[in-house]
Amino acid sequence: MLHIYNTLSRGKEPLRTADPGVVRMYVCGMTVYDFCHLGHARMLVGFDVVQRWLRASGYQVNYVRNITDIDDKIIRRAVQSNRRMHEVTEFFIDAMHADERALGVEPPSIEPRATQYVGEMLNIIGVLEGKGLAYRTDEGDVNFSVRKFPGYGKLSGKSLDDLRAGERVAVASTKQDPLDFVLWKAAKPDEPEESRWPSSYGLGRPGWHIECSAMSRSLLGMPMDIHGGGPDLKFPHHENEIAQSEGAFGGTLARTWMHCGPMMVDTEKMSKSLGNFRTIRETLAVGDPADESADYVANPREAEMLRFFIVRNHYRSIQNYAPDNLLDAQHALDRLYQTLLNVPPAQVAIDWTHDSAAAFKVAMDDDFNTSGAVAVLFDLASQANREGSDTASGLMRALGGVLGLLQCDPELYLKSPTRYLGSVPSVGSLSQAQIDQFVAERIQAKAARDFVRADQIRTTLREQGIELEDKAGGVTQWRRV
Repeated sequence: MLHIYNTLSRGKEPLRTADPGVVRMYVCGMTVYDFCHLGHARMLVGFDVVQRWLRASGYQVNYVRNITDIDDKIIRRAVQSNRRMHEVTEFFIDAMHADERALGVEPPSIEPRATQYVGEMLNIIGVLEGKGLAYRTDEGDVNFSVRKFPGYGKLSGKSLDDLRAGERVAVASTKQDPLDFVLWKAAKPDEPEESRWPSSYGLGRPGWHIECSAMSRSLLGMPMDIHGGGPDLKFPHHENEIAQSEGAFGGTLARTWMHCGPMMVDTEKMSKSLGNFRTIRETLAVGDPADESADYVANPREAEMLRFFIVRNHYRSIQNYAPDNLLDAQHALDRLYQTLLNVPPAQVAIDWTHDSAAAFKVAMDDDFNTSGAVAVLFDLASQANREGSDTASGLMRALGGVLGLLQCDPELYLKSPTRYLGSVPSVGSLSQAQIDQFVAERIQAKAARDFVRADQIRTTLREQGIELEDKAGGVTQWRRV
């Protein structure tokens, strides 16, 4: 049975859903004002694996991942770039989708946008005000009164006295308490017209936190089975969601809360605010992707390496982005693809009673222990290489597919250049046609028993990061190393 670590209870619990066989999962998505960075990749891939395993386990998954398309940062980006807000958000939504395709992230069942649910947000604010949990300020804002909600702090495990205001902007002097957070922001004269919505409170726009309460309840109801997001959302965002939703409607917002671990750079969390982030597109793209283009061509070998780098670590663990870790991930994934090339896989349907598949399932049922699942793939690779077993190779590929791995053509994968091996400065300098010409010349040299020339070609190619492997029947395979 699948057990999941619940942030709320601080322990692993068996997954129990409101409707048998159905999982209703909501994950907080992107604020679309810039390109996604590798910290975002951790969240995207992490919850993609979650929904994949739920489906592989026989569940029908209603997976909602929202888009925040109204926010102070979006407004600033629009003003600075002299574009309309919807032009900014549409561009970065397209860019986000390009990153997802590169990483093999499947689309959610529903991808709602905050601007589509302003009416529902205003309804919740009205309910909160009617219950005395929200109040208006002289400036036209509406705030949530944190100290009037008894359960505040239960997700983060902090007392009210330990907490700080959970806003993205400076604490307003009109707040009754520094912990209070904004539900509705009054429009300012210098803000774009399209950032204003009419309401009984006057023209304005919703605060950040209220959007997810509206979208999750509208699309999944309460309680949803799983609510997830990045590590920085536990407080204040998710804490505030609980206060809004449960304060307005009672009951429980979500049965299980999941939070992935942070992506670190030299012990500091990767984030735009720290300026230590690297975008997904500049990490995976062939060449330098143009900032004016949302789409780009991803290097298949580098893209799957990044997914593998994320997947082989447990989703709740701290993960460190460092050259040595990327190099190790590239070597490890290459070994699995070399197995697929050496031992072409049979078409295998996964039999979960098979020893290897059962071990994979045990790992994944233990709070999505992907590191244990990946270890099973390497055991199968060893068996396939040792025994020449296309069944072992096929099962390795089929189980890899559950994690979104090993679905590329192995020859295409191994012939693609990669920046992340690092040992050969000139890697990728030869085109595939040039390499094939060298290989053909070497085969001719060997046939003419000109072994000196054949060895010279092997050495030349090796200096260019190309490794040759002679197979039975006079066939020579090559790969980039």
